[in-house]
Amino acid sequence: MRSARFPGTEAGRPLVYEGTMTADAARYFRKGFGLGAEVKEALASDYAGRLVDLLVERDYRLEAAGVTVQIAREFGFCYGVERAVDYAYQARRRYPDRRIFLAGEIIHNPHVNAKLRDMGIEFLKSGEAGFDFSPVSPEDVVILPAFGVTISDAETLRTKLGCIVVDTTCGSVLNVWKRVESYAKDGFTSLIHGKYYHEETRSTASQASRHPGGTYLVVRNMEQARDVCDYIEGAGLAREAFMEKYREQASAHFDPDRHLQRIGVANQTTMLARESLAIAKEVGLAMERRFGAEHRAEHFRSFDTICSATQDRQDAVNRLLEEPLDMMVVIGGYNSSNTMSLAAICARKVPTFHISDASCIDPEADSIRHLPVGAKAEVTVDLWLPDSGAVRIGLTAGASTPNNKIGETIARIFATRGVDPATIG
Repeated sequence: MRSARFPGTEAGRPLVYEGTMTADAARYFRKGFGLGAEVKEALASDYAGRLVDLLVERDYRLEAAGVTVQIAREFGFCYGVERAVDYAYQARRRYPDRRIFLAGEIIHNPHVNAKLRDMGIEFLKSGEAGFDFSPVSPEDVVILPAFGVTISDAETLRTKLGCIVVDTTCGSVLNVWKRVESYAKDGFTSLIHGKYYHEETRSTASQASRHPGGTYLVVRNMEQARDVCDYIEGAGLAREAFMEKYREQASAHFDPDRHLQRIGVANQTTMLARESLAIAKEVGLAMERRFGAEHRAEHFRSFDTICSATQDRQDAVNRLLEEPLDMMVVIGGYNSSNTMSLAAICARKVPTFHISDASCIDPEADSIRHLPVGAKAEVTVDLWLPDSGAVRIGLTAGASTPNNKIGETIARIFATRGVDPATIG
């Protein structure tokens, strides 16, 4: 890996590709095109929110007609998401006449992805074998999403000689990749807290293959982590039952009898930080109980790889929940892991409505359509907002939710009480 970097990736920059994709170092871009100022106005027009700005100016609180909306002090677009969207806009500006492809969704927000489609950016299809790059020609541009892509997909792209690559992989994701790669190098199995089917977790897990014999196992939650702990301690599922249950979540050559002897814990950056830390603690204790403290010290590693933006948003919503609230509204895509984590935190304290966007709120009917935590389908709640009296609503949004969608939600909340959003100022 280190002996054959992608052209233009000097020391300290992400090692996304093995080998040489093209002789032209100008075919790989990870720092944009220097067109940030030129696309700034378009980004602001597409994603800014007046009510959000006003809310922040007023100490993160707006009041009208007996309704108080209070937003967490960290919410919405994080730096990694802003950067990814910014670079996509820059790529369109830099190459107005070329075909531009995106390897999957750039982030998990349907409105942002729809806007990119409107800009003529085509989305490549993905299957079990990875992305279908067959439509891509050497003259085309391919954008890598904030989640990154697997080593296999990167290798396929590498063979598209001359193809221009715009890499928006989040820096926090790259940090986890380095951790998993180091585990594989030292002969540790990466135990990854995440969703095995999620783009980020798939790209992260693939990093184990950078070294011969590199192995990983993905666990979704504490329940699955306890299966691992039980196996380490010689209890729980028999080998074949364990293999059958976790076959899709492990590397092809994974053998629990061999590969749960040395474990390094990592995680999908958008998971619940509290749960990730608890899983690491339980696995470490299981190894100590089975093999002793000395074995644990030498054969178990754990590092908190939750990204700072995810952690900041979770911390901020926990602080908001210390306030007297009647309910929480959480805004973000239903396939957004960090948004789902925020909704799970809130639901433990107050009635919580996870909505994909403002259209889920119908002011005329006083109804809200939302996805309950742990559910697979939306439900509609009528008369969700009392028509009179004081009510305090907490608000937060996932890291892939733009301010304009947050602002539209605030407007519909107040409109449900008959307040014209234009009069709030």
